[in-house]
Amino acid sequence: MMTSAPVTTRQVRIEPRFESWQSAARELLRQGVPPETIEWLEATGGEPCPAPVMGEPGVHRVPRRFVEIARQVAGHPSAGRWALLYRVLWRVVHEDHDLLRLETDADISVLVAMEKAVRSAAPFVPPEASLEALRQAARICTGCDLHRAATQTVFGQGSEASRIALVGEQPGDQEDVQGLPFVGPAGQVLDRALGEVGLRREEIYLTNVVKHFKFIPTGKRRLHATPQEPEILACRPWLEAELQAVRPEVLVCLGATASRAVFGPAFRLMKQRGLFLATRWTARSMATLHPSAVLRAPDEEGQERLYGLLKQDLTTAVAELGRAGRSAGG
Repeated sequence: MMTSAPVTTRQVRIEPRFESWQSAARELLRQGVPPETIEWLEATGGEPCPAPVMGEPGVHRVPRRFVEIARQVAGHPSAGRWALLYRVLWRVVHEDHDLLRLETDADISVLVAMEKAVRSAAPFVPPEASLEALRQAARICTGCDLHRAATQTVFGQGSEASRIALVGEQPGDQEDVQGLPFVGPAGQVLDRALGEVGLRREEIYLTNVVKHFKFIPTGKRRLHATPQEPEILACRPWLEAELQAVRPEVLVCLGATASRAVFGPAFRLMKQRGLFLATRWTARSMATLHPSAVLRAPDEEGQERLYGLLKQDLTTAVAELGRAGRSAGG
């Protein structure tokens, strides 16, 4: 009985930007390397990224539309975007030059969805802007449908001098009415925990992954509804711009939605909470419970247990902030 030879996988490490992928993909295409034999890896931190060894220029012609889509999809947070882009590129060159017109194709449908998710909010975000400029620009954002029912955009609160940033999921009912983050019941829990670990709200940059309140209307009440992936991706340019402006020394994600938006879909809150991981904004990034989880606990004992975990993780964040300050001071 004959067995097929195992497929040899080539690891290709690139910087997480379009130009780096484009250079590597061009050379791989020239060498005739099929997509199923490539494992795409992103260089992180100060990790060196070897430049591709370029041979003779290829003769492949690629539709301009593909380049436009690829440039946009490069900004998508999905770790699988580089493999998808190269797979589509390979198919365009070797199978069907008009592949992009087949929106029912599985690869193309995912590619188009990623493009739309990235593009939705990006046009509203001014480049390299101050927090105040971002706040003013966000007031008119219509990058996703959540703005239609919400009262207003709820942007982040705090200054560019904040050394620590906290990121939650989305504004709630009271936040939507007042236009400020964490002013409802969950905000009261958070303020209590912050005070007990020695932090004041004025010292923190406080924001949410999604800037409009998503809810289900039930008579006079508006019930919280968890934002879905398209809405999170649509709002991502705002979060990235905020964190780029603040450049916090310590970043704390509150709850599963914020954690997965920052660390990726594989992140598991209850297993990885309280642990510091590196992100593009700071090496001191961690996650903890959302204060609303404390309120949702079925009994007082459960509330005390979850509040204890929240406070424990915030204590860890404060200690790390102190170490960061001492390190910076020499």
